[in-house]
Amino acid sequence: MKVLVVMGSKSDMPVAEKVEAILKEFGVPYEIEVASAHRNPPKVEALAKREDVDLFIAIAGLSAALPGVIASHTTKPVIGVPVSGKVNLDSILSIVQMPPGIPVAAVGLDNGKNAAMLAVEILAMKYPELTEKIEAYREKMR
Repeated sequence: MKVLVVMGSKSDMPVAEKVEAILKEFGVPYEIEVASAHRNPPKVEALAKREDVDLFIAIAGLSAALPGVIASHTTKPVIGVPVSGKVNLDSILSIVQMPPGIPVAAVGLDNGKNAAMLAVEILAMKYPELTEKIEAYREKMR
């Protein structure tokens, strides 16, 4: 099991750190990469086609094309995390307004924690040992 976290730029690291904290807590292997959908599309495509990844978390601000571009190159789940900025609506709409047939799940602005939790829940369908960890985590939150 592996999650690939892709950031559009290094400035997205504070959001990626939220993802990282949850994935570590649940013992889910992950990698973090920086790849801009606009500046380095060949790298994004290569990352999206990796066989050793179960799902992707794509963190992007501004035009936030990264989650959709990854989704266009894979049939694996993609969770998009819009990053806040001067025009917050832009990154949100870029992630949630995907064309039919190329879905991207979306969480709230800068909400790396929920992106990681959603990733763990999706992985739990294939790796049932995560279900108990999710239940224990939610009990701890109460």
